[in-house]
Amino acid sequence: MRRYKRNLLALVTALWTWSSCLAEAGPADGSVDPYSFDDTPLAEGVQHPDWFKSSFLDLREDLDQALADGKAGVMLYFGQARCPYCRLFFEANLAKPDIKHYVQSRFDVIGLQIFSDEEITDPAGNTLSVREFSIRERTHFTPSVLFYTEHGRNALTLRGYPPPYKFRAALEYVADGHYLTSTFREYLALADPPPVFEEDALAEDELFSAPPYMLDRRRFPADQPLLVVFEQGKCHACDVLHTEPLGDAGVRDWLSRFDVVQLDMWDDRTPLVTPAGARLTPRAWAARLGLFYAPTLVFFDERGREVMRIDSVVQFYRLRGVLQYVHEKGYVEEPIFQRWRRQENLDDAARSASRKD
Repeated sequence: MRRYKRNLLALVTALWTWSSCLAEAGPADGSVDPYSFDDTPLAEGVQHPDWFKSSFLDLREDLDQALADGKAGVMLYFGQARCPYCRLFFEANLAKPDIKHYVQSRFDVIGLQIFSDEEITDPAGNTLSVREFSIRERTHFTPSVLFYTEHGRNALTLRGYPPPYKFRAALEYVADGHYLTSTFREYLALADPPPVFEEDALAEDELFSAPPYMLDRRRFPADQPLLVVFEQGKCHACDVLHTEPLGDAGVRDWLSRFDVVQLDMWDDRTPLVTPAGARLTPRAWAARLGLFYAPTLVFFDERGREVMRIDSVVQFYRLRGVLQYVHEKGYVEEPIFQRWRRQENLDDAARSASRKD
């Protein structure tokens, strides 16, 4: 009973915290908008905050020290020097006094660069390079954040930039131990009840295929890859997706080479057949996929295999790159998007230099 009351109190606290920020539709103080920004690579590098822990990169020792200090565990940050999403994470998330205080009081934070050759020892005692570690953990997008708790458990992984309210929720989900009894999706649904499904509640676009949604590609392979866009009503991030990235001519050109379907992730009435051949509703499928962010973009190949997903804030440059990566099957040679994108940039620079010569 005591544990139940403690969990209930934590949940009420979380509800109060989220209620003040669920309507994040852009900053009122003139600071950077966590949804609408220029995501082209930065001209100058960005450094993580100086209050991040200086570590010898033995996560077993780091975790033992954090737990001995009464903290929930270790927060591992993967970034890149010229990553605009990383700068946004520092400026729009970690610079907020309440978030900064919460992180510092409950986690030791260790910053890593995903292409580093430094050696790191993971909580299980395996030693490998940071680069290899980032590949193993499939850090498709920077920033990526991994939370490690007691017994070296990976309690939650966030890939890509999470807006402040979602990051607050993730912190509380891990620090208060809710990961022991529920998925992150279930935890968020308790704090932010799903909207009542209403027909035509989502933004319309001629890009999207009309129902019925017969997406079975195991038995009926297609000629084009598939993109399924999971959204929800009253969703500012969804509105930004439609008015900005999906309105870009370059993005739409790439999208014309995909089969594109839009679904309400809380719709429990519309029947569909998934790429694997299962008969579900959008809500049941979203739950099976473990989706917790709207909008989430899930990419499948011509035979129904999930290639990757974007379940974080995305803008023009990153979305164009992912569309190219999936359509050109870059994942066949390079399973991690960030590494493929880096090589593409190097190849582009080499071709440009060659033309100048």
